Amino acid sequence: MSTKDFIEKDFYKVLGVPKDATEAEIKKAYRKLAREYHPDANKGNAKAEERFKEISEANDILGDPKKRKEYDEARALFGNGGFRPGPGAGGGSFNFDLGDLFGGGAQGGGAPGGFGGGIGDVFGGLFNRGGPGTTRTQPRRGQDIDTEVTLTFTEAIEGATVPLRMSSQAPCKACSGTGDKNGTPRVCPTCVGTGQVARGSGGGFSLTDPCPDCKGRGLIAEHPCLDCKGSGRAKSSRTMQVRIPAGVTDGQRIRLRGKGAPGERGGPSGDLYVVVHVGPHPVFGRKDDNLTVTVPVTFTEAALGGEVKVPTLGGPSLTLKLPPGTPNGRTMRARGKGAVRKDGTRGDLLVTVEVSVPKDLSGKARDALEAYREATAGEDPRAELFEAAKGA
Repeated sequence: MSTKDFIEKDFYKVLGVPKDATEAEIKKAYRKLAREYHPDANKGNAKAEERFKEISEANDILGDPKKRKEYDEARALFGNGGFRPGPGAGGGSFNFDLGDLFGGGAQGGGAPGGFGGGIGDVFGGLFNRGGPGTTRTQPRRGQDIDTEVTLTFTEAIEGATVPLRMSSQAPCKACSGTGDKNGTPRVCPTCVGTGQVARGSGGGFSLTDPCPDCKGRGLIAEHPCLDCKGSGRAKSSRTMQVRIPAGVTDGQRIRLRGKGAPGERGGPSGDLYVVVHVGPHPVFGRKDDNLTVTVPVTFTEAALGGEVKVPTLGGPSLTLKLPPGTPNGRTMRARGKGAVRKDGTRGDLLVTVEVSVPKDLSGKARDALEAYREATAGEDPRAELFEAAKGA
């Protein structure tokens, strides 16, 4: 519906309320009429359906204080739908072109009554549309970009700044993002530059879809740019340095706000999503926020106890005390030597003891072990195993 049609309609009469009606009175009148003329209560009645649309239209304007104020001012300016002659008009007829009022003004750049730029601009906020030739187009957010990066185990734990080469859609450089090779696109007449068109869904509600003619841009190129074929967007490649935070895990997807493709017509940039792949480490493993390492120890260190040096990731080694009789496979914890957590603290280093069995023995070592076997000949470490098997 055009701006002229909106102004000429008396929404107060449609709802049956006076011009000084309160918000509560308008709401009450709308609800009463909506129940009476709702399509569900008047199936197959085209007149009732049309009446319901008029009621919904009127409520959309009068039920919003800001829209109602602008509507009242517009009605006052035009004398409730007809142009009000100024002083000296002499009461005679006054011929004028409404297209001048709602378009770009009278010939020569000035609008009647001194409204430079066209009355259509005055009502643009009320009806969400502009007059012919206006360029009230919507900003467009840039595309989100997905990419991948492979880090070493240490980089994933400590964090790293890595170069990423990305390809995305960006404003075409040849036409400065206008889509027109002359840089002078026109406003789409279908959506009037909004990039969206209304789609009725019944019940007085409406949804919006991207405009099919301008593909949501709000602009149509009269002379399409050869590089971007009139879309205003072209493929662009760039390399940027991206900081990957410490403590990321293999397969984690990181969102970097505003690092995606640049927006259009002042719109914000999209986001960058980075999927992280982490390579293995020859010594260390990972379990949640903890690092893991397996440390070989000798039989005598495990049996008699002792001090064992343990490597750490990227730092000096630490010394762990093995208590006498430490069994194979026992895991001990070194606090604060693990991966970085989200709050900046670190997990632990889990050290698993693995008793090392020598493959080759010197004569002296063999004699010592033979003596040990004779000294412990009466002990059977498997006795409890067999007892448990019998009782099961």
